[in-house]
Amino acid sequence: MKLHTVRVHPSKDRLPREEQLAWKVAQVAADRVAVPKDVAEMIVNRIIDNAAVALAAINRHPVVSARDMALARPYKGGGAVFGVPGARTTTPEWAAWANGTAVRELDMHDTFLAADYSHPGDNIPPILAVAQTKGCSGRDLIRGIATGYEIQINLVRAICLHEHKIDHIGHLCPAQAAGIGTLLRLRPETIYQAVQQAVHVSFTTRQSRKGEISSWKAYAPAHAGKLAVEAVDRVMRGEGAPSPIWEGEDSVIAWMLDGPDAEYHVPLPEAGEAKRAILSSFTKEHSAEYQSQALIDLAFRVRERIADLGQVEKIVLHTSHHTHYVIGTGANDPQKMDPNASRETLDHSIMYILAVALEDGRWHHVDSYTRKRATRPSTVRLWHKIETREDPEWTRRYHAKDPNELAFGGRLEITMKNGERIVDEMAVANAHPLGAKPFARADYIAKFRTLTEGIVAPREANRFLETVQDLASLPAGALGGVNVAIPAAKLETGRAGLL
Repeated sequence: MKLHTVRVHPSKDRLPREEQLAWKVAQVAADRVAVPKDVAEMIVNRIIDNAAVALAAINRHPVVSARDMALARPYKGGGAVFGVPGARTTTPEWAAWANGTAVRELDMHDTFLAADYSHPGDNIPPILAVAQTKGCSGRDLIRGIATGYEIQINLVRAICLHEHKIDHIGHLCPAQAAGIGTLLRLRPETIYQAVQQAVHVSFTTRQSRKGEISSWKAYAPAHAGKLAVEAVDRVMRGEGAPSPIWEGEDSVIAWMLDGPDAEYHVPLPEAGEAKRAILSSFTKEHSAEYQSQALIDLAFRVRERIADLGQVEKIVLHTSHHTHYVIGTGANDPQKMDPNASRETLDHSIMYILAVALEDGRWHHVDSYTRKRATRPSTVRLWHKIETREDPEWTRRYHAKDPNELAFGGRLEITMKNGERIVDEMAVANAHPLGAKPFARADYIAKFRTLTEGIVAPREANRFLETVQDLASLPAGALGGVNVAIPAAKLETGRAGLL
């Protein structure tokens, strides 16, 4: 890996293209280096993971709306839509929109956390949609997805968006555009312009994850995918982009991030170096924001030591800056303590999540969020006894460079009414690569079967799993099989829109 210094330059500098981050990203995307076997295997795992969570959400309202919008724009030989038989396809940008929303809705696919946050599995829907539309092979798709993960994860390692209240899709969209560039074997000049367009159109605020969180939380990465496809389409037709998009005098760094005196150091693979970043990411076992994963597992363990939850006086979670300020009481969002809050808000309330996990000893992507569950009096009482506090050590470990030091959990201190204190901590979730039970291929398949039970016919589930596990051997034009259809009668439709 090579560290690239990125800073703002005045327009009079006329920063050469070769010194711009977008060009360096394009060079990585255009490098036809082989994909290592373990990376290719993990890409298959994440395609299975995406399909599982998308199908589990197939009839949730945002997913229905996104699907209806896509199917209103039919395009023969285009991108497949989750749940829909392969004969009905749409344009790649609308397939990216529909499938990206489905993947993101339950907040249960993969994650990578460093200077910023990300769900790099969001790269897969637009790259797959373009691959299906352009008749690419399985190997082409693997190469494209490897690039998407590589670029997003390395941007996340180096450039913090959230401290400036910029949503993390600002790193996702250029990664998606770069991945599509790799998929289609585009020239570096074309990828360079597409990446810059993608950055320019995707910088949005984090209000989508603040206060009363709405369905836009699921739509945001899907929107990024749609923008990425459109950016590549435009530059393939000869259009350009604002440049230099990161380093310019009026660029995103100058005005939206650390300002004109900022300096970032972005790691990228050198020429001929394999793209292995996907192996640093990790998936979710539980349907909730990633910082809650280890804490759910911790709650399951701690509850065995509490004879009567009704005797709890208070619970304090000592954790990282991010967990405290984004999903904890440090956010100062009253909605995070409201039993009538939206599901999207509840899955970003560690106080609610801990209360339910302590009471139930299980976590379910549907049952744990129902209105009846959220308004249970005992849950509300316990929930309102929970607070979070930032602990500098947990914040340090959250940002540690050493993978063995990285931690996304915290320490629970439970005080009982009789004065007894119960204390326990957990650094990483059980499913994390360094956890008690790291996810492997069998776990991804089990997750798929669990989440799709009663939705996907066993024969179709088996066909999909067999097809995707043979991804590297799929010839050009066969990627329509990397989709899962369910009976039309099981697919709901929503309200009418413009079309």
